[in-house]
Amino acid sequence: MKTASLPNAWPLTTSAIYTVVTVVLLGIAYPLAMTGIASLVFPHQANGSLVTVGRKIVGSEHIGQLWTKPQYFTGRPSAAGKNGYDPTSTGGTNLAPTSKKLIEATKATIAALRKANPNTTRPLPMDLVTSSASGIDPDISPEAAAYQAQRIADLRHVTLAKIDATIAAHVRGREFGFLGEPHVNVLELNLALDGISPKY
Repeated sequence: MKTASLPNAWPLTTSAIYTVVTVVLLGIAYPLAMTGIASLVFPHQANGSLVTVGRKIVGSEHIGQLWTKPQYFTGRPSAAGKNGYDPTSTGGTNLAPTSKKLIEATKATIAALRKANPNTTRPLPMDLVTSSASGIDPDISPEAAAYQAQRIADLRHVTLAKIDATIAAHVRGREFGFLGEPHVNVLELNLALDGISPKY
């Protein structure tokens, strides 16, 4: 009479060992090694590309933020998080082009921009009206900066030519000469403003 035999435990043992080794190597050792190497080779980037003024951290080169004072350039509209510009809840509006909510929000944004910039004669650029896919885009187009230049010149009591020159000095070209579009980092531009006129 044949008796039932227990299944071979070797495949289960192999799977368990493989899982543990994989988790330790790829989930712990590899990330720690890469973080350590990055911190040594690219310390600024590995620590968030933080921007400091004196000893105070004022932001990151790669994370857009909300600018409420009209004496500063503003970035793109944001749908990241409840109040926008939340780096822990990035994302766009995910609304269709025919969405009534999107159309109404766009009209309201256009009206607010025109009200905030009553003296400009420049065309209103699209990137000041639409949010980015991440909601924390740190850059705007040179045209978006130029649209706001007259407001800032008036409030800071400097010439429009001086603001335009500041924008031109901070325009970054396409990556590798062909990727993306020319752009301006909003934080960098606003810090430059405080260098040419009183801080607010």
